[in-house]
Amino acid sequence: MLFKKLSAAVLALGLAVVLAATLCLGAVSAQAAVPAANKTARPAAKKTVRAAFVLLESIHDQGWTTAHHDGIEHMKKQLGGRVEVSYTENVQTPAEAERVIRGYARQGYDVVFGTTFEHMEPMYTVAGEFPKVVFMHCSGFKTRPNMGTYMVRVEQGEYLAGYLAGLMGYRNVGTVATQPIPEVVRGINAFTLGLVRGLGESGTAFDPGRVNTVAWLKSWRDAVNETALAELLADNKHDLIREMADTSESSRAACQKGVPAIGYGTDSAKYGAACALTSTTFQWGPLYVDIVKKIAAGTWRNDQVFVGFEAGGVGLAPFGKAVPKAVAAKVLALKAKMARGDDVSFAGPIVDQAGTKRVRQGEKAPDKELLSMRWLVRGVAGTLPE
Repeated sequence: MLFKKLSAAVLALGLAVVLAATLCLGAVSAQAAVPAANKTARPAAKKTVRAAFVLLESIHDQGWTTAHHDGIEHMKKQLGGRVEVSYTENVQTPAEAERVIRGYARQGYDVVFGTTFEHMEPMYTVAGEFPKVVFMHCSGFKTRPNMGTYMVRVEQGEYLAGYLAGLMGYRNVGTVATQPIPEVVRGINAFTLGLVRGLGESGTAFDPGRVNTVAWLKSWRDAVNETALAELLADNKHDLIREMADTSESSRAACQKGVPAIGYGTDSAKYGAACALTSTTFQWGPLYVDIVKKIAAGTWRNDQVFVGFEAGGVGLAPFGKAVPKAVAAKVLALKAKMARGDDVSFAGPIVDQAGTKRVRQGEKAPDKELLSMRWLVRGVAGTLPE
């Protein structure tokens, strides 16, 4: 996860501020750390909402953009004739994003969705020029009266995936990580925390300071290097490969090496990774339905909202055949508990790699900490790149 698609040119600035990424799901949402500073521009009620989506990559990328496209299709199915949809793929630079976003605004679309961090600045610029158009940005932190933000609690799925791996006794995981921004960092941390919990419950002996080794891809999508890193981790006797990039290459490479994997973003098993134990998934559909319904009713607000299992924003893919039924039952029981509001993904006590206590016993990491996370928990082997 938020968060997402931060370029090298803006990385230093983006990590210096609180990346308050949030969804707009009203009563089911929890307010993020940075409140909207502007008064909401309430759109008029509409019978049919014209919605445009600016997508980072191809809808067939097997990860981030595929998940967004799945969400769009879910919305179309749920709303039928109440929504009219257009989208543009492979919008990767700020200049291109500004051109595409402005084009949709000029065409009179009711709402324009930007689906990557790099769309934030151009969207913020265009939103100032078209006050009657609603703009929604995924993973960012800037708002206007007519611009809100949305993101999901990726860490909840990560924690459960790690918990599953730990219950199965995997104690030397190799993670193919992407970019060192808070979304990814807290995903690594949550996975590791769940892994340690699962190992403890399974009775497996393990080194508490080294259960998850991280190799940095420094890219969101790089099939050649994803494969190379996964193969290297497998060759170095890591017993499970954790995929985090926008394709399933690292999971497929793990399978080729005879090592199990856990996918990310979409169900990696659908893309040839038969060895996947499960995958953490983004479920954008329910939130897109909710946002468009609010625009149609004239009740949309420029909230910054951040939700997880309780709003159907994240999920786990079906478990692979290698997952014992008893393990699956424990994971699903914890998922149900988290969906009821008991989020244990960052419950204390938590210490970082240096042994510094970051979250105390009986407390949970606040959203502000999650959305700006730049430290690794004990159990992670590796450092954060600059």
